[in-house]
Amino acid sequence: MAWQMNSERPIYSQLYDKILVRIVCGIYKAGNRLPSVRDLAAEANVNPNTMQRAFAELEHSGLIVTQRNSGRVVTEDRTKIESARHQLALTQVNSFIANMRELGYSDQEIMDLIQSIVG
Repeated sequence: MAWQMNSERPIYSQLYDKILVRIVCGIYKAGNRLPSVRDLAAEANVNPNTMQRAFAELEHSGLIVTQRNSGRVVTEDRTKIESARHQLALTQVNSFIANMRELGYSDQEIMDLIQSIVG
């Protein structure tokens, strides 16, 4: 099944984000080999060159490593993975707060709402 993409951002950037989430969630585990560019491109229903660009960005960020004769693997640097996970969480929280403020909620009302949900 094709991955859901939108026209608001470059496709390679969206692919980067989707693979990043798979890494930080442990779907692609530290030290494990990633599917090939062609396999993931077929799964996402995108051009292999676009997937290659997403892989290049992930490699540039240090989250994946190319190993000769082994393909690409997820970094074993768990600190780097946890840092990426933390950054994703901050992005989500900041987006949530901005959306709530746009709805007219004060910071205290946002905190009260969160507290009522999480206990």
